[in-house]
Amino acid sequence: MSGITLRASGIRSGHWEGEIEAQGDVPPSVEIWHMEQRLDGAEIAPSGEPGRWRARVPIPPEALNDGVQTFLVSDGASNARIGQFTIIAGVPLEEDIRAEIGLLRAELDILKKAFRRHCAEKPGQ
Repeated sequence: MSGITLRASGIRSGHWEGEIEAQGDVPPSVEIWHMEQRLDGAEIAPSGEPGRWRARVPIPPEALNDGVQTFLVSDGASNARIGQFTIIAGVPLEEDIRAEIGLLRAELDILKKAFRRHCAEKPGQ
């Protein structure tokens, strides 16, 4: 275990931001990986509280594609994963979500009919 914890803040203006908690006064070494490539430009700055640091990394435009893109956050010293963030985008995703919602609605209708039928049955039948 690396002894580093991460609390993601979100994505703002094309940059992922998070807060890192680590032991000591030295900024932790944090790396962001996407598709087995390390992203450059990660900034680690003190947050004003002892043992807490603000992390910020630009998300390169070439990493943004249709579908689900997962970025791994790791401790640069131990290579242990301390977190991740995901970006979901594109038209294929919209179609997938619509199809899933359609299936969920159909299943819910089946369950409602079965429940109503069960409630309408007389006891002992």
